[in-house]
Amino acid sequence: MKKTLVFGASLKTHRHSYIAVRSLRAQEIYTIGFGPFKGLIDGVVILDSIPKNEAFHTITLYMGAERQKVFYDSIVKLKPKRIIFNPGTENPAFYKILEENSIMYEEACTLTLLATGQY
Repeated sequence: MKKTLVFGASLKTHRHSYIAVRSLRAQEIYTIGFGPFKGLIDGVVILDSIPKNEAFHTITLYMGAERQKVFYDSIVKLKPKRIIFNPGTENPAFYKILEENSIMYEEACTLTLLATGQY
């Protein structure tokens, strides 16, 4: 199972991160969200702090490159197997840090990966 952290999760129904949480849940992928506000999306917990005692296979980013900077260390410490940089979140500076820490990353759309069975 590809336990996933949706990083930059929004409780606003029109946001791609919200739709991603719902899509991951629909495919029965264990999912937790991290965003600015606590809440629930279809039973998925959205935290306002980064989970510390969780091991994630995948972190899917929904936060622009500038906002990512303060989270570099926190993300690396989670030691995910991969990070998905969704459209608009691309960050070559962060790619270098991930490479140094042997963390795979890809520029892709989580929603497309899920819809095409490539997740």
